[in-house]
Amino acid sequence: MTAVSRGLISYLRNLSINPHRTLSAPITNQFLRSFRSDALIDEGESYSSNRIIEAKARVMTPNSKRTGVIAVKCGMTALWDKWGARVPITVLWFDENIVSQVKTPEKEGITALQIGCGNKKEKHLTKPEVGHFRAHGVPLKRKLREFPVTEDALIPIGTQISVRHFVPGQYVDVTGITKGKGFQGAMKKWGFSGGPASHGASLSHRSPGSTGQRDAPGKVFKGKKMPGRMGGKQRTVKNVWVYKIDPARNLMWVRGQVPGNEGNFVFIKDAWYKKPDISMLPFPTYFSPEDEDVSSLEPLVADLGDTDPFMAAD
Repeated sequence: MTAVSRGLISYLRNLSINPHRTLSAPITNQFLRSFRSDALIDEGESYSSNRIIEAKARVMTPNSKRTGVIAVKCGMTALWDKWGARVPITVLWFDENIVSQVKTPEKEGITALQIGCGNKKEKHLTKPEVGHFRAHGVPLKRKLREFPVTEDALIPIGTQISVRHFVPGQYVDVTGITKGKGFQGAMKKWGFSGGPASHGASLSHRSPGSTGQRDAPGKVFKGKKMPGRMGGKQRTVKNVWVYKIDPARNLMWVRGQVPGNEGNFVFIKDAWYKKPDISMLPFPTYFSPEDEDVSSLEPLVADLGDTDPFMAAD
């Protein structure tokens, strides 16, 4: 039973008990207003925002928080920088990121941006998902993610977010789902050394060993490291260094590993601990000029300095 029906029953019961009772006009109008169709219109208008969000560059403050981006993990490789040092690289592809929804305090109570990545056919989406994209007038997207931002970092719906949202040399936090390993033993999952290979060990070479005590406490404590399912959980790798970006192909090279298999989605945002220099970041994102030919742009590499690390000791 809904709250409206319970309120109606209570209202009618009071009238039946005391038919000569007169309610004050403000209370009656407030109660009956919930049954009028124009109440929905008035409530909708009360939540409507007069905020005008423009797609233009702004000045970033130390308290500003930019939106994150969705990327596809393409795999790992290795590169050699100009000093000859080998750099392990993970290649990330920004597959047509676009702002699919803007959430404001006046309507949703929060300040956030919903980002969509990739493309998907309508037959592979549910009707509520298709209606969501049609209502906001954006293409059908394969993956959605909400990123909380500050009010000065809001971007209009339909704005494209390219790989130039990040700059080479900055640090980012990458979140993804780790590779699933299935049910594994204690040696593989927790790094236990196992039992002896000989000298009395019988069928217990890879067993975890004892898991408890005697009568006191007479139980296995919660959180005991035991065999179980390994991987397949959301993890965040912090302070990942951006080595190079390629605006022509929307690719980004980062140093080291990130969670997930090849082809999985990962979520990238500015690093929390090693915060980048706000003067070098495009805020709220990078807006490309209308006459810019993206296909002719050259890759941008992080500045490695003028000191040879192999000759620094000399």
